Order: sequence, then structure tokens, then C-alpha cells
Amino acid sequence: MKQQLNIFEELRHNGHEKSVTNVASVPQRSPFRYPGGKTWLIPIVRKWLRQDLEFKRLIEPFAGGGIVSLTTAFEKLADEIMMVEMDEEVAAVWEVILNAKNQWLADKIFSFDLTYANIDSELNRKNKELEDIAFCTILKNRIYHGGILAKGSGLIKNGENGKGIASRWYPKTLRDRITAINHIKEKIIFIKGDAFSIIEQQLLDQHSYFFIDPPYTIAGRRL
Repeated sequence: MKQQLNIFEELRHNGHEKSVTNVASVPQRSPFRYPGGKTWLIPIVRKWLRQDLEFKRLIEPFAGGGIVSLTTAFEKLADEIMMVEMDEEVAAVWEVILNAKNQWLADKIFSFDLTYANIDSELNRKNKELEDIAFCTILKNRIYHGGILAKGSGLIKNGENGKGIASRWYPKTLRDRITAINHIKEKIIFIKGDAFSIIEQQLLDQHSYFFIDPPYTIAGRRL
């Protein structure tokens, strides 16, 4: 049985915390902008997964933006990756990117004319297919304040340099990230389901590493 490393030990030296990771130095893999994103933690995750060289499986039961799983796949830090997500909208994005119309979503984002009329048309469309839900999720994540998807979240107003709703809408970047994922998706199993059930099923697997980052217990109800 492996012992859990104290992966935060190196963040402290003589009782003083070291400087926080510059997230600009970490490759951005996810199409999401996420409250509570873990890009800052990636250097520690790398060290954690490199602790031995035997076969390993990374399981991320609360996938969310998926930065840990994606980094693990791109940097070959594990042999298999399992992402689990219950939220219908977030799960739709990963289902499309990893299991279905990856290129369709990339092209849709790249070609979309970001106007208020077009946004309203997309978000209020009836009888959405899975890929439509995925697109609308990315759209809302990028144009809503703070990337918050919950009902009641509002559109970005001023944004960066007064760009408003276009402040976080980077169609080429998003297309490129989604297209890049297509090259490593065979390493990733995505499951739309309950994180706790998956944890129980895999708990005794000696080769499984769990990155468990559940939603905020209080703020999550609002976010």
C-alpha cells in the first residue's frame, strides 16, 4: 500500500510559505474558465504523479474544468485517466470533446459570431442535442461573469479593456485547445456519473491515484 505524500511540504520553508505558482507558466489545456481552478497546483501534481514509474491510473472524480486530467494525459504522467462529472452541462462538454463531435464543437466555436442576438438564439433554442448543450455551456462559461454557469449568473459587463462579452471569448484559442485534446483522448475515459460510486469501485486498486477536488460545500450551491 502506497503512502500519501505530503505534497504541500515543499510549499513551506522554515515556517514561511513559498511564492504562489505563476499560472501563466503552466500550459492552459482546458476550454473552461473555472471558479476555483487548479492551474496553480499543477507543479505539485507533476511531482505527486512522478513518485514512481510503475503503471498508474489517475482518477479525477469531480472533473470540472479537467486541468489535472488533461495535464496528466498531455505530459504522460499516467497510463490511463478517468474523468467523472455529474453536472449535466459540464459533462456534455466532456462527452462531446472526448467521445463524440470534437471537431464539430471546435469549428462551431471558431465560426460563431458573438452578438447578443446570436447568443440569445443559441441559449434559448429548444430541444438541444448533446453537442448543442456542450456549445452553450462553453458559451455561458466564457460570457458570464466569473464563468459561473448557475441560473441567475449575468453577462460580463465591462470586462477587460471594456470588451464586455468578448473579454473571455477566444475562439481560435478554444478551437486549438479542443483540437489538441483530440490527439490524447484515447488515454481518457469519461464517465457521467456519481463521483462517490466511482471512488468506492476503484478504492482498492493499488495503481489508482485519486485527485479529489469536490465542489464548494457552501458557495457551490450558489456557483
